[in-house]
Amino acid sequence: MIINFELVNAILDVVLRSVCVYLFMIVAIRLFGKNQLSQLNAGDVVLLLLISNAVQNAMVGQNTSLEGGIVAALVLFVANFTLKRFMFRYKRFGKFMEEDPVILVKDGVVDHAALNRVKISTDELDESVREHGLETCKDVKLAILEVDGNISVVSQDHDSGQTQYSRIKRKNKRKYH
Repeated sequence: MIINFELVNAILDVVLRSVCVYLFMIVAIRLFGKNQLSQLNAGDVVLLLLISNAVQNAMVGQNTSLEGGIVAALVLFVANFTLKRFMFRYKRFGKFMEEDPVILVKDGVVDHAALNRVKISTDELDESVREHGLETCKDVKLAILEVDGNISVVSQDHDSGQTQYSRIKRKNKRKYH
């Protein structure tokens, strides 16, 4: 069996570069805030496209072959899987990477300090409440900004006293830092 050390070195180069770029992107997103990736506007989309183009070259270097691209993609999948497992196993690290849910409204009272902390305007909150079928925040028993950027709303029917929960997956998720 003949081992082609040049090929092995080229693959290891792609692996090392891909892991470095992945870790850099994770740290950069954490430092600059997840809200940089939410509510994407045209400028944000252009930024993401430019970043992906810039880091592609950093990952594969001179190896623009099919194998190099597949190795880079595989490394990114494995790195992401490993990061998720690490976050699950080590709760402190997981808390560092993903913030806790934030209560925005409780018993009809809006927490303006929480809104300010997560950079959500009252107009955005009102819109989310209306998306859940309620007229105003006064009708909300509990509204929570979840870790995935969605806002969950719990309301109470005044006539029957029954609690209702709704969660709408938003196209443009709101994430916070």
